[in-house]
Amino acid sequence: MQEHNYSIKNWSKDDRPREKLLLKGAESLSNSELLAILIRNGTRQKSAVDLAKEVLKIGKDNLVELGRVSIKDLMKVKGIGEAKALTIAAALELGRRRQATEPLEKTTIKSGSDVAHYLQAKLKDFHHEVFGVVFLNRANKIKHFEIISKGGITATVADPRIILKRALEENAVNIILCHNHPSGNLKPSNADLEITRKIKDAATLLDITVLDHIIIGDNQYFSFADEGIL
Repeated sequence: MQEHNYSIKNWSKDDRPREKLLLKGAESLSNSELLAILIRNGTRQKSAVDLAKEVLKIGKDNLVELGRVSIKDLMKVKGIGEAKALTIAAALELGRRRQATEPLEKTTIKSGSDVAHYLQAKLKDFHHEVFGVVFLNRANKIKHFEIISKGGITATVADPRIILKRALEENAVNIILCHNHPSGNLKPSNADLEITRKIKDAATLLDITVLDHIIIGDNQYFSFADEGIL
C-alpha cells in the first residue's frame, strides 16, 4: 500500500499557508490556513491544515466559540499536543485583546453604547459572573480596565473601598462599573442596584463620578445611565 505524504512542503508554493501569507497577505488566508501556521507541523496522516480544520470544528467553525474552548479540549484533536494547544489559546487571546484595545486611543465615552462594544469584547467569554471597572480621565478617555471580582455581586466581592483605591491609583476622575449576566437576562437584580448605590455614594466623597453601570449579555447590554436609574 502506497504511503501518502501529507507534508505541506510538498504542496504547490501558492497553496502553502506561510508562503501564501508572504505573497498575498494575511487577509487572503482562510481561518484554517491561519491556524495551520500556528500549528506548524502535521502528523503522518494529516497536514497542519487538516488539523486546523479539526480544531475549528471543536469551536463549531466559529472563532468566538473557539476562544471559549479549553486547552484540554483542544488537545482532544489527535496531533494537537500541549504546546500547540497553548499556542492556539494564546493567539485567540491576543485577538480578543486587540479587539478590546483598538478603540482606546480614539474613543471618548459619552453614552452606554460607546463603552458597550469594548466591554463585550472583554467579558463575552466568561461563563461565570464577573465584576469590572473602567477607569477614565477627565476627558472620559479610557485609562484602564480591571476585573475586580469573580463569581457574583455581593458587598464583599465588589467592595467599594477596593474599587475607589484602584481609582485613586489610576488617577481616574470618572469610573464605569460593569458586570456580565451569562444567563442573558439583562434585568438588574436588587443586589446590582444596591452595590451601584453604595459605590456611587462612596465615590462622591472622593470627587469621583460613577458615569454608568453596564450589564453585558449575549451581544446585548443594559445601561443604568441610559435607563435613568443611576
